[in-house]
Parts: sequence; C-alpha cells; structure tokens
Amino acid sequence: MLLLAAAFLVAFVLLLYMVSPLISPKPLALPGAHVVVTGGSSGIGKCIAIECYKQGAFITLVARNEDKLLQAKKEIEKHSINDKQVVLCISVDVSQDYSQVENVIKQAQEKLGPVDMLVNCAGMSLSGKFEDLEVSTFEVKPYNVYVTVAYPPDTDTPGFAEENKTKPLETRLISETVSVCKPEQVAKQIVKDAIQGNFNSSIGSDGYMLSSLTCGMAPVTSITEGLQQVVTMGLFRTIALFYLGSFDSIVRRCMMQRAKSEVADKTA
Repeated sequence: MLLLAAAFLVAFVLLLYMVSPLISPKPLALPGAHVVVTGGSSGIGKCIAIECYKQGAFITLVARNEDKLLQAKKEIEKHSINDKQVVLCISVDVSQDYSQVENVIKQAQEKLGPVDMLVNCAGMSLSGKFEDLEVSTFEVKPYNVYVTVAYPPDTDTPGFAEENKTKPLETRLISETVSVCKPEQVAKQIVKDAIQGNFNSSIGSDGYMLSSLTCGMAPVTSITEGLQQVVTMGLFRTIALFYLGSFDSIVRRCMMQRAKSEVADKTA
C-alpha cells in the first residue's frame, strides 16, 4: 500500500511537471525588444541594461544625472550585437511629478516603440535606526507597472557604498554573514527571470528561501513553482528560525556593548 502511494505521488509530480509549461507565460524575446530601465546610470540598473543590450534589446535609460547617463550609454554601446541597436538617455527624477515621467515614457515609445520590459531600479536604501528616520522616508509613490519582483542581496554598487555610511552596527554585522554579490551577476539573474515571466527573482540559496517564505498570496509562474513552495515551506521556516536566532544574538551583543560603553563614558 505504501509503495502504491509513493508511485501515485511520483506520477502526480511528473504530471505537474509536464503540464507546467502549458500554463507558464511565453518567454520574452529580447532581440529587438524595447527595455526601459529607471536608475539605469549605475549599479544593478546599468548592469541589467548591459545584459539586455547583449541580447539585442533597444534600451531607454532613465536617471537624474545627465553626465552619468551619457557615460553609461557609452559603456552599454560597447556590447552591441548589431548596428540597429539604440541606447536612448532621458534625464528625469522619477520620484517627482508623475506626469513628467509619463511624458518621457511616451517620448521613448515614439522613438523605440512600445515598452516590452520595464525595470524599476531607481532609488536607494536609507539605513539608520527607526527612531532617527524622517517620516518622508516612508513615503510610497506608485508606478503601476511591475514586471518581476527581485530580491537582490547586498551588491557591490555605489548605492550600497552610500548605504553603508549610515548603516547601524547591528545591520552591518548581519549583512556581513553573507558575501557581497557583483552587480553583473545580479543583473543577469533578474533579466533571466524577467524574460521567463517569473514573478519572483532571487539570487542564491538565501534569496530563494526568502522568496519562498514571503510568497504569501503572490502569483506563481508554474505549477512546479507552487508545488516547490508548498513542499519546502516548513523546512525553510525551520532554517529561518536558526537565522533569526543568530540575528537576535548579534543585536543583543551590540546592545550589551553599547550599554558598557555608556557606563564607561559616565564613569570616565
């Protein structure tokens, strides 16, 4: 009876695996596609633009700094695979007036055609203690279109360097438990997942575990993905508890160290 049940389970999994491609989204063909990248003048955004350009896409770079945009354009154009490819640069602050953003997107579509992929990389992380952050830090501005939700790890970018300047000791020690990734590696994975139409994009085993643990009511790209999330949820939650225990230990040590320093300062 147990053998029959195991055979049935294997057959069911194989059936799901075979049916999965039938409901998965059709992969996006990048050759000739129009890819818009906000925050495309540096970091992960620029690397995503390069990766798409390597595969034959037309690129629209959107960022605030015009000098950095032109520098990024020259760098991206080195990776062209045909003479027809174009890199269009638009200098605008996407966090300001939405109508202005809408106008520049229309300009890009007039020159390079409808947008096939929109990559939102504008912005940066603001690190600090909760009580020290300004209320404006938590303001959310909707952009309406999301292609893929990415879970990039700590990545060697100018934004990460800026983030480290204000990062609390506890956060820095927790971040140091994993290695820093290269932006090219992160960009390649994000582009791959976006082309395949995957809702989640993660890097490495930690990223995959995080995306599975936080999937909640998120849509799935295939039946196989949904089955993997169901099967691994309990195991990943168990592993996460060990992670949380380690992080709590780091926070407690920092609190004790800070308390000792305050006592020493008072007695000095």
